[in-house]
Amino acid sequence: MAAGGFCKLPNGRVVVALNLPSPGPAGGPGGVRVLVHAQNRARALTRLRNLGLRAIYLRGNAAPPSPDEITAVLHHPDGLIWRTAPDNGVTAMELWHPIRALLRRSAVVR
Repeated sequence: MAAGGFCKLPNGRVVVALNLPSPGPAGGPGGVRVLVHAQNRARALTRLRNLGLRAIYLRGNAAPPSPDEITAVLHHPDGLIWRTAPDNGVTAMELWHPIRALLRRSAVVR
């Protein structure tokens, strides 16, 4: 099951963060952290499912988005971004990527 969480914004919208396994080969390194900005949690998960990530569920609020992550997704025009998930709590200085880059990367690997 993917770890994740959400944060409700003052305007009623939410930012959902999910740590997912890497879309590449099974032996691939780590996973990815995906951020989605939507009207509510259900719509955020629907946006991911419509992109082909079918088995996505959010149970609990174990890994909510940080303030920096919220700022990043709010400033992105699509409101849907990802980067490599940090290993053992160590954050890498990687920039956020649009979700299209992740979907292209996983399509090339197949």
